[in-house]
Amino acid sequence: MIYIGLDDTDNHESRGTGRLAREIAGDLSNTYPVLGVTRHQLLVDPRIPYTSHNSSAAILIEAPVSLPLEVIFERVRLLMQADFISGSDPGLCVADENAARALTAFGQRAKQEIVTQAEARALAQATGVLLAGLGGTQDGVIGAVSAAGLAAGGQDGRYLLLGRSRDLIGLHPLEDVRALGMQDVRTRDGRPVQEGLVLADKLRPARRQGQPVLYVEWSGEHWLPLKEE
Repeated sequence: MIYIGLDDTDNHESRGTGRLAREIAGDLSNTYPVLGVTRHQLLVDPRIPYTSHNSSAAILIEAPVSLPLEVIFERVRLLMQADFISGSDPGLCVADENAARALTAFGQRAKQEIVTQAEARALAQATGVLLAGLGGTQDGVIGAVSAAGLAAGGQDGRYLLLGRSRDLIGLHPLEDVRALGMQDVRTRDGRPVQEGLVLADKLRPARRQGQPVLYVEWSGEHWLPLKEE
């Protein structure tokens, strides 16, 4: 598994980091299996400059073990730079499974306290992950490192994209939802859901134990998907 962390790629008038991550994932899917795009919420604090919600995104892909990370890093870097938005401070982080797990604690801190660009860069150097600021203040490296680490930790965030999850509209049998890769469907209190129709317009499963988990609630006629971080 390779984790690609992105952050701070937009301004107040442009589309967000999540949309860019999905577009990059679409490009990468022409070459590699894309396992999903996840969103990770970081600390919201007036001392932290952010566009709207201070969230970052991670792209999860599978690639041959022999493939140098630099190949993927350069490909994503070029896509991000081609889409650079004035006023943004984008950062990019690419890490393999083991290195990304070494970033998880940093990501957890970034959800609770202010962390610095210097800390993110020092950690990247110590763990051997690829990290770069691609414009502006380059503060996006903080969220990029955090996203890669939190996604690798497997217990944070929600999927913005999982297979064809954005293609489903309206009511669908639970089997259609499971076919996207969401084998675990449960209520907020943990009860497994085995049958019924699901309103599939906005499926945003949570990432739990490294897998997508769709939380739902009963509306009286069908299941409604919930957003859980």
